[in-house]
Order: sequence, then structure tokens, then C-alpha cells
Amino acid sequence: MPSISRDEVAHLARLARLAVTDDELDLFAGQLDTILNAVAQVGEVSQQDVPPTSHAVPLTNVFREDVVRPCLTQQQALSGAPSAEEGRFRVPRILGEEQ
Repeated sequence: MPSISRDEVAHLARLARLAVTDDELDLFAGQLDTILNAVAQVGEVSQQDVPPTSHAVPLTNVFREDVVRPCLTQQQALSGAPSAEEGRFRVPRILGEEQ
């Protein structure tokens, strides 16, 4: 049976950049342990008599035909943009110059 420690929950919280209290660490450890146990039980299901499937209901070619339809021109698409450059949307830089 999987078991997740309080320290592992704290580590996961740090990785996810979540600020959690000591009480929340205990609560989350219990909840995550329950989730991991449920996932482990799914892995124990007998697979010998179950054929591989990609969908629970048998479906055949559910895709629609590709049809060419009128769409926006590049100018129309960029007309509502706050800023455009070289035919593309201009967005603020989020990474430093060193990256």
C-alpha cells in the first residue's frame, strides 16, 4: 500500500510553489495517500480477459469531413490586436535576456 509522508507533501508543495500550513500538510498527506491507494487498486485489476480499448463505447470514424470554409485574413486577425509586428501578434517578453 502506498504511503506518502508529510515531508513528501511539503516537497511537492514547494515544487508547485504552494504555501501550505502545517495543518494542511497533514490534511493533504491523508488525501494524497487515499488517492495513491485508489490508483494502486486500479493497477491490481485482472487484465487477462479484457481486450485493449481506446474508448468505452465502440465508435467508428466519428471525424467530420474536412471542408474549406472562409476564414479571417491575416490583417483581419491582427486588426484587434493591441500590438502587431511582422504580421504576428506582439506580446511582452516574459523571459530574461540570458535565456
